[in-house]
Amino acid sequence: MTIATYDAITLGAGGAGLMCAAAAGQRGRRVVVIDHAADPGKKILISGGGRCNFTNVNSAADRFLSANPHFAKSALGRYTPQDFIDLVERHGIAWHEKTLGQLFCDQSSRQIVAMLMDECATGHVSFAFGHSITAVSHAAGLFTVRHGDRISTAPSLVIATGGPSIPKIGATGFAYDVARQFGLKVVEPRPALVPLTLGGEEVLFRELSGVAADVVVSAGKAAFREAALFTHRGLSGPSILQASSYWRHGERVSVDFLPDAKRGWLSAAKRTSPSVSVKAVLGASLPSRLAETLADRIGLAGDLGSHRDDALARAERQLAAWHFHPNGTEGFAKAEVTVGGISTAELSSQTMEARRVPGLYAIGEAVDVTGWLGGYNFQWAWASGWAAGQVL
Repeated sequence: MTIATYDAITLGAGGAGLMCAAAAGQRGRRVVVIDHAADPGKKILISGGGRCNFTNVNSAADRFLSANPHFAKSALGRYTPQDFIDLVERHGIAWHEKTLGQLFCDQSSRQIVAMLMDECATGHVSFAFGHSITAVSHAAGLFTVRHGDRISTAPSLVIATGGPSIPKIGATGFAYDVARQFGLKVVEPRPALVPLTLGGEEVLFRELSGVAADVVVSAGKAAFREAALFTHRGLSGPSILQASSYWRHGERVSVDFLPDAKRGWLSAAKRTSPSVSVKAVLGASLPSRLAETLADRIGLAGDLGSHRDDALARAERQLAAWHFHPNGTEGFAKAEVTVGGISTAELSSQTMEARRVPGLYAIGEAVDVTGWLGGYNFQWAWASGWAAGQVL
């Protein structure tokens, strides 16, 4: 069995792990990255429809969920979206901005993986791909990792294996196992940025599968205006995915189907067009199938003139705060990221090092920091990886 000694071992060749390894390697540290996958950056490759939504220009700590909402401020403040944009441009990668500050490659997400691998090459980083980790231990100031037919040792170990979201690409809860082995607390992980499922009487809405509308979706204290999509299992689309990170079992989500409508709009429509049906009025702003379903569910058949103003006012309120009661989510299999993870109370926000285990670090999705949809989670990967890479 081959034994090699390094300054740092990084477990995981995703965005955070590669960024950390490159930063440390370029500071002269001898780094090895170990991953059970045969190739690096699998989540990067599938992101953004294959074009990688690699950051968001609006990144700020209030766009991230964590038991400690202030934890992400330090890393995000020291490695910004512009820092990553500068890196992308140095490598000649063309990019464009879509809605809400989301940045994508013009061509392929493979360019981002290649860029990170080039940065690692500049830092003379070593790799062990296709190596399953069979044991991790710590003694006499050194971490020892058994992987494949090798043993690697180093005074520093970085946990960068992500969370259990998207298991089809090999994602597991391995990071939590390692953390618990060393006595670090783990905030219960749950699926995030994930479609919600409907049951009971609300299964009727599944008949609208494929119908989408621009709405405002609220869960807890968070609200998001983007498209919502009805599916054969329940609700999806950007606004639903965003809200799902804040939703808990037993809670409801609220949908404003007509966020631009002013108070009294139905009564005003009645005065100008009393013979027009409620379905037709809704159909002017919503897809016809959705308009018909909503009109039926609020019990306003017939034309506007046949309904009292107070009934129309009640309908307005219902349409502005339509309560769905999801019976679950589509789970980690369909979740883009994970809420929860290694507790931030265990880590330094400056360095990402475990407070009680010198030399042990945790970065990226493995940590209890979860961003909004739209490039925020990649920005956390770059920022947290860079922060650890500066001190390894």
